[in-house]
Amino acid sequence: MINVVVVEDNDTIREGLKILIDAADGFSCKGVYSECESMIGEIKIHNPDVLLIDLILPGISGIEGIKLVKSLLPELSIIVLTVYNENDYIFDALCAGASGYITKNTPQSKLLYAIQEAYEGGTPMSSNIARKVIGLFQQKGITNNGGGDKMVSLNQREKDILNKLVEGNSVKAIADSLFINVDTLRSDFKNIYNKLHIFSKAENSLRSN
Repeated sequence: MINVVVVEDNDTIREGLKILIDAADGFSCKGVYSECESMIGEIKIHNPDVLLIDLILPGISGIEGIKLVKSLLPELSIIVLTVYNENDYIFDALCAGASGYITKNTPQSKLLYAIQEAYEGGTPMSSNIARKVIGLFQQKGITNNGGGDKMVSLNQREKDILNKLVEGNSVKAIADSLFINVDTLRSDFKNIYNKLHIFSKAENSLRSN
């Protein structure tokens, strides 16, 4: 059983997510919240496998909420579920500790699959977010890493993975087409996220200067 907690301030979306999760075989929604404050106070009681969280919330923001939850449950898999796919939000969510980033127009079946992917240690990413990530890496980005300037770029397989994700392929279909197993693909996704994390740290450094 995959136990999930949801933080979403829109009543209709929040209740819809609870119904969807509880109705799916092997999934259970342990708690739903309209803001971070209550969730943070009870997250250890629920001890979920996956947290679904919006970014724009009343009171504590989703980004700050992710940071606080990670300080309490460092191993918790967190998926950002939002209408926003701008660069800054992607950067900040990943820096805060999110392991996946999908938009609210994601089909229900793919949302459940993303939850399962996160539960199994994957890094779910919707096709439009993958398109955004490709765009980020097409920009010239040089980061200061360990005292020296280092160019951060995708290797060819990572590019192929993102392009196939943009085309709407499932994780299994991508793995089969590249003649690799799903565990290797998940490792590739983590490498992509790690590189994006480096980008985000560089961006945040530039903003603060």
